[in-house]
Amino acid sequence: MSQRIILNETSYFGAGAIAHIVPEVQKRRFNKALVVTDKELMRFNVVCKVTELLDRHGLAYSIFDETVANPTIEVVQKGVSAYKAAAADYIIAIGGGSPIDTAKAIGIIINNPEYADVRSLEGTAATANKSVPIIAVPTTAGTAAEVTINYVITDTHNKRKFVCVDPHDIPVVAIVDSEMMSSMPKSLTAATGMDALTHAIEGYITKAAWELTDMLHLKAIEIIARSLRGAVNNEAQGREGMALGQYMAGMGFSNVGLGLVHGMAHPLSAFYDTPHGVANAILLPPVMAYNADFTGDKYRDIAKAMGVPNTERMSIQEARQAAVNAVRQLSQDVGIPANLRSVGVREEDIPALARSAFEDVCTGGNPRETSIPEIEQLYRAIY
Repeated sequence: MSQRIILNETSYFGAGAIAHIVPEVQKRRFNKALVVTDKELMRFNVVCKVTELLDRHGLAYSIFDETVANPTIEVVQKGVSAYKAAAADYIIAIGGGSPIDTAKAIGIIINNPEYADVRSLEGTAATANKSVPIIAVPTTAGTAAEVTINYVITDTHNKRKFVCVDPHDIPVVAIVDSEMMSSMPKSLTAATGMDALTHAIEGYITKAAWELTDMLHLKAIEIIARSLRGAVNNEAQGREGMALGQYMAGMGFSNVGLGLVHGMAHPLSAFYDTPHGVANAILLPPVMAYNADFTGDKYRDIAKAMGVPNTERMSIQEARQAAVNAVRQLSQDVGIPANLRSVGVREEDIPALARSAFEDVCTGGNPRETSIPEIEQLYRAIY
């Protein structure tokens, strides 16, 4: 059976990597950028680190800063209008997953206007043309949106998030600069870091996993496990490690898919605007326990990558429990809430959440077959 890997044309890593934006723009002969970001990053002078570079070299741009934490259909459509009004020919996306996901949807619709309703992009859309060129500059270490072929949009009218999978949407250039992430508060660093760990673990155990992505995911787990606590304390080494680890996880899961943690997390964001990383972090240990008996010996590898000693001497059940315990301990250490009630989930909504989670595209990749009643039981256990 053949396998496929899709990655950026070019990626830059390390402190100061944003300096590479200018020569990339110049050699590609781009004329004007639409900078897609959010108001928080504007207010905290994060975006200006890039725009000052552009100004210094006489590179034209307009700014669209109306992205929101869980990007909506309406925001995407506003962004499409902003791109046209700016007469731009490429996008610089600056932010976490939300601005980059918004940029992907804008870029796809500009070159595939038949999808202007946005909803028709759900799933694997048969777009004919590549997105307009995107240079992605992540400011969080978690989503890896800069290297994935996925993006997630919220349909507020129907209270649901939908996943779009399109090889045409991947940014042509990724700038993974840990200095762009240094202003993240502790809570956001923790949540996005646990999101990255979820990507790595779910990517490792998903049905479509294979040797090349396994290598990426295991190394990502190792780097994240040793780096996240330091990143939360704003240590440079921890920030640098998380920037790399989350990208490696994205290299893998983008090409093989995810599982039930993401399937259950997406409805929480759609119903309550729960930050995606927080939702994943709360769900990850209990869903790992739910999946354990359907993962072969992979949890032993996860436990070892998490730094658990003597995993080779453990029984398979002991190794599985050790992996779950190590993930739960890391989550606690970085201050993730312990249950769903603490982030505003209402018990009466659980049946609707379970139905939405069962229908989510990510759930199909889960190693254990599931059902609406079982998902409902999981939500209640974590409530």
